[in-house]
Amino acid sequence: MNLIRHLTRVIFPAAVLLISVGLTVYQSDLPEFLATSEEFSLFLTTVIYLAAAWVASRVVAMALDQMGGNRPYPRLLKDLIAAFFFTAAFAAIGSLYLGQGALGAVAGSTIILALLGFAIRNVVADTLSGIALAIEAPFRIGDWIDIDTLAQGKAIEIGWRTTRLLTVDGTYMILPNSQISRQRITNFSAPKKEFRAQINITLDHVLSIGNARKIMLEALGEGKLIQQEPAPDIRVRSYEEGGISYTVRYWVPRFERVVDCRDEVYSLIDDALRRAGSIAPYRRIQLVSAAPDAGVDNATVELAHPSGDRD
Repeated sequence: MNLIRHLTRVIFPAAVLLISVGLTVYQSDLPEFLATSEEFSLFLTTVIYLAAAWVASRVVAMALDQMGGNRPYPRLLKDLIAAFFFTAAFAAIGSLYLGQGALGAVAGSTIILALLGFAIRNVVADTLSGIALAIEAPFRIGDWIDIDTLAQGKAIEIGWRTTRLLTVDGTYMILPNSQISRQRITNFSAPKKEFRAQINITLDHVLSIGNARKIMLEALGEGKLIQQEPAPDIRVRSYEEGGISYTVRYWVPRFERVVDCRDEVYSLIDDALRRAGSIAPYRRIQLVSAAPDAGVDNATVELAHPSGDRD
């Protein structure tokens, strides 16, 4: 459907280009007042330049959409390419009409452009950053990205000055391109939508590493949200007095499900460990009365604490 739509958009400018080229080639066969008119020749040449730029921009846009597939290139890149072709066309038209005077006009306008650029330097910085983002393409429309210190969300539009994100919570954020270009960008959707996440779990020494790994892997094999191919795996992170720490690694099918997948992993592992009679490490505190009353034995109380709360 996209290919048909793009071909339909190319038909009209291509027809204009062909007609103008045909009139230029066969101008001598036209009525005398047109065949000998210099103004008509300049008009046809102008139409050819503009139509050629029009066709070229549409063809490049079609090629980018076909190459992008499900991850389309930013509209800014297409606009930039179209602006390049039309700028070249207008420059050619200016040279055609002004002749040698075109260089003088460009030189005179340079000072005005410099003053204007200083006055709108922030806008220029955002625009140039937007152009850089479009050319380098660290992310595209539909990608889930994390911009350090700024935001995390799905890119829904990349404009000349700003980029718009939609967060997991449904918040609409508009960020200046100049700020984005100065931050580290993590793309969770490229080169593929799936990516590997991990959690850390600390277990008591009572449960051996082999048994712990077996119990947790069997539990993860029952997961419905996390990917089973590639399969989850478990690595020993540390072996300390307070317990053995494990890193559980699993694959998330797409960024939108990262919270649900993490919840599933914790739930599956917790149920499996409780069925096996093992939980997170805890410490026992024995309370001994200094002068026990008659008939009252020493009491032993077990207090369970998360491993991170130990002194």
